Amino acid sequence: MTDLRDLLHHTADHAADFLDSLDDRAVAAAASYEEMVAAFEGDVPEQGRDTVEVIDDLVRRATPGLEGMPSARYFGFVIGGHLDAALAADNLTAAWDQNTTLAASTPAAAACEEVVGRQLASVLGLPRDVSYALVTGGMMANFTALATARHAVLQRHGWDCERDGLQSAPRMRLVVGEERHSTIDRSLRYLGFGVSSLEVVEADEQGAMRPDALARVLSSGPKAPTIICAQAGNVNSGAFDAFEPICDIAHDHDAWVHIDGAFGLWVAASRHHRHLVEGYERADSWATDAHKWLNVPYDCGIALTAHPGDHAAAFGLRADYLVFSDGRRDPMDFTPEASRRARAFSVWAALQSLGKSGVASLVDACCERAQQFADALRDIPGVEIANDVVINQIVVRFPGLDGVLEAVRASGACVLTPTTWQGEPGVRISVSNWQTSEADIEVSVAAVRAAVEARQGASVS
Repeated sequence: MTDLRDLLHHTADHAADFLDSLDDRAVAAAASYEEMVAAFEGDVPEQGRDTVEVIDDLVRRATPGLEGMPSARYFGFVIGGHLDAALAADNLTAAWDQNTTLAASTPAAAACEEVVGRQLASVLGLPRDVSYALVTGGMMANFTALATARHAVLQRHGWDCERDGLQSAPRMRLVVGEERHSTIDRSLRYLGFGVSSLEVVEADEQGAMRPDALARVLSSGPKAPTIICAQAGNVNSGAFDAFEPICDIAHDHDAWVHIDGAFGLWVAASRHHRHLVEGYERADSWATDAHKWLNVPYDCGIALTAHPGDHAAAFGLRADYLVFSDGRRDPMDFTPEASRRARAFSVWAALQSLGKSGVASLVDACCERAQQFADALRDIPGVEIANDVVINQIVVRFPGLDGVLEAVRASGACVLTPTTWQGEPGVRISVSNWQTSEADIEVSVAAVRAAVEARQGASVS
């Protein structure tokens, strides 16, 4: 039998080899999904195998199909890398294997989560007494916050949703922006509300909700329990809703304001971009991801609410649980799950390694690199920047040219991903990794230039 310590060191070497290779390997995966299915195919063996052999075989099979997501030149979707301290803490989290359900069963994990919640509120400029939950990602962070909202607005109208359900509940108004993220719809579906029940507010040319349109929507309907979903950072353009007037309008109608800020909420920690979230602290709930701009390993979403009692009432497993009954915070009373990973250790390590100034610098540096990327792309004939670059998001189009995205990917220099923006196909570039340097942008721009020029030459011939 292999010594566990030796096995863990051996595995750590494999992990380090992968990370060391990121600067030199192609950022895109070398193998397709179908090739990966073939690589992993086969029945479970009758007899168990040696553990070192199993790990070596796993690395051999998986490596060709691994995207370079931790790479400084991975600009697809909105993917953060991982800080060294957060990665190391995540490895410890796996080894410690704490089920973060109850404070009594895992004092270290539960206490770390309680402290981390307050630290996150401080970094994000929110009140110290907000409630919080660490969940899988932005999808479940939105769900958690909106479940709290559902409880609160129905309770204001005399309805106990947790006791009596939704079948005879007062009809609710669910008001969303035209350019909201799809996880808002999905979260509301999970909560029992079909897409046809959503009242959609017109967005401006950058995808931000129009406050005047919101006022018209709210004024045109009945007085009812109302939830408004605003957005901090459009997933394509990076645009921000105007939270100050939105909160004014919403509170005039006794509505709950939720802000989906999966990545954009982190600009609240920024020196140069905090003005984009002006008025956000007046909302009732917020959702963001640590595995995006905080660069914590997957997975870690964060839900925060300004109403801890409502939050606990929506999720608590004890019927009479509205306050901390024994002075301890049981994590399961604020999350959709009972059994769950101890995500707080990695978040704590990230915040400690960066400090508040480091979080600000990380956000600002990514925004600077995005602006550098956009400025350089504008100089390439045939390339169109389709949005106002306000933070780390760029939407690019290549009018009349096919295959540019695929050529860039095939070059290995970087990964960009397709999107649809304002009804037209495009390419989204998200600069979210703490390691991305000016040199990384230059390499990536050169790959785009080469792909564009090759396609232009092919079209001429």
